[in-house]
Amino acid sequence: METRVLGRTSKNVSVVGFGAWQIGASWGEVSETDALAALHAAADAGVTFFDTADVYGDGRSEQLVGRLLKERPGITVATKMGRRADQVPENYSPDNFRAWNDRSRENLGVDTIDLVQLHCPPARVIDTEAVFDDLDTMVEEGRMRAYGVSVETCEEALAAIARPGVATVQIILNAFRHKPLERVLPAAREAGVGIIARVPLASGLLSGKFTADTSFGEDDHRNFNREGQAFDKGETFSGVDYATGLKAVERVRPLVPEGVTMAQFALRWILDQEGVSVVIPGARNADQAHGNAAAAELPPLDAATHARIREIYDELIRPQVHHLW
Repeated sequence: METRVLGRTSKNVSVVGFGAWQIGASWGEVSETDALAALHAAADAGVTFFDTADVYGDGRSEQLVGRLLKERPGITVATKMGRRADQVPENYSPDNFRAWNDRSRENLGVDTIDLVQLHCPPARVIDTEAVFDDLDTMVEEGRMRAYGVSVETCEEALAAIARPGVATVQIILNAFRHKPLERVLPAAREAGVGIIARVPLASGLLSGKFTADTSFGEDDHRNFNREGQAFDKGETFSGVDYATGLKAVERVRPLVPEGVTMAQFALRWILDQEGVSVVIPGARNADQAHGNAAAAELPPLDAATHARIREIYDELIRPQVHHLW
């Protein structure tokens, strides 16, 4: 597995990581057996970066990742904090930070967490000097080795990159979300900040397995959050209208080489973007985890293929999403 430096953490991590939202909640039922099998399959395939959050299944995801960490002490674990309270800047306080951090460290079974990210905070939080002063203090206290910010918008990403202590920025980046390529990735490269690419398959659209008749469970955000009823709608299908997304997928399908899945193709597209440190697809079972990891073995896509993806984005996706995030 190829590795890249994870921004200002100076850690080398696998280019394909593991996003552990799916094994926590909001993606339909995933049994503990399947979740642990997926985690172990990823580690067996060379994945060394696992991303979770304290709100994924109210700690379930962190606890499962913590069980893996006991058996694989060399992996790098990132979690997030900030969504356990109303999203007002006043709640991003020293007392709350330490309470959330204590809970995450207990769930993960560690004294020091490799990377803690603010979890899509309000923009005003990123603009508050005292927040980052306190995060620096938490590093000094040994609660975490580094910190980053997970963001919704490119403007938030740029504000976070400008903070001298921010090691990483996590942002939605995929074949249906190109805006970060314009300013965010160049700024991160210049600053030495790592880019963690999330929602890489546009909530499964870019697996190529969905149709107009596909149904999602009541507890699946692809059913209940299409218009942002529960959280930012950009987290669901990258904010793309489902029917438009399916149409775009059919335009992408002929570009996928024989013997390669569309999901692997979509992950390779992200890995080809200069400045990406790691991409974090989710997996519900061992087969999906193995398939995701195999994307790192694919050669870079050629220039003509990248141009065709850009054309599909410009024609179908850009009018819906580019101005929003």
